[in-house]
Amino acid sequence: MLLATLLSLGAAGLHAGWNFVAKRATGDRYLVLWAQFFTAGVLSLPLAVGNHVLFGMPGKAYVFAALSGVVHLPYAWLLARAYSVGDFSVSYPIARGGGAALAAIGGVLFLSDHLTVWHALGIAVIVVGLSLLAAGATGRSIVVALGVAVTIGVYSVLDAAGSRAKTDTIAYIFATMVGGAASNTLFGLATGRRRDMAAMLRARWRVSLVTGVATTVTYGMVVVAFRLAPVGYVTALRESSVVLAALAGWKFLGEGDHRRRITAAVIVAVGILGLVLARA
Repeated sequence: MLLATLLSLGAAGLHAGWNFVAKRATGDRYLVLWAQFFTAGVLSLPLAVGNHVLFGMPGKAYVFAALSGVVHLPYAWLLARAYSVGDFSVSYPIARGGGAALAAIGGVLFLSDHLTVWHALGIAVIVVGLSLLAAGATGRSIVVALGVAVTIGVYSVLDAAGSRAKTDTIAYIFATMVGGAASNTLFGLATGRRRDMAAMLRARWRVSLVTGVATTVTYGMVVVAFRLAPVGYVTALRESSVVLAALAGWKFLGEGDHRRRITAAVIVAVGILGLVLARA
């Protein structure tokens, strides 16, 4: 249990960390995120191919991985916009908390998951926390952050379906990383950003390597933790990243009204805890 706790908290820290790096980056934040996802995809490609050759993976799982990769295109674009128009301590918790709530609803609608009273209570608590976070924020920043939440909810449901398609979860993660890198790369090339993409890789290849590895390792840590402890326990600890984001926005980005934002982030985390424990 101790190892599962350390892995889960480590995953939360890594996830909040690479999002913090993206928020602090200058220039085109979409290309910053593209470079990160591209690196993660390049690192995952040989692992995905090797797994397919040695063990194989059902075609259905590849379909879900491809769909999830496509959804990671609007996810990256909207996330970049969210960090350009809104504070980190608002955008990140709204996106993650809202995404968790929408994923729970999507599980009921599309995966035959059962919505209990505790599920409904958890969603209600998340809504309260998000409402408190939204107070004082601009309408534009809220709309974009909620757009990110929608993409998180969609790809979470797709990934849940893919991981249940009689496949190894780790192999599915590699395929999804490749899919996300492919969709964003094709979009960048189609919109005439080839030179800017090459320049971004040259300028930030070290940072992109670190954040790309962090993106891949985060999912791996969570998968290993799932094997050592209940899913609800692991997921609750991982979503503690919303509190880390509120603290980072206050301490390192100088974002104001930190008491309200940290309180709201804690409320969102409590709501997520209720959701995941209800599913355990």
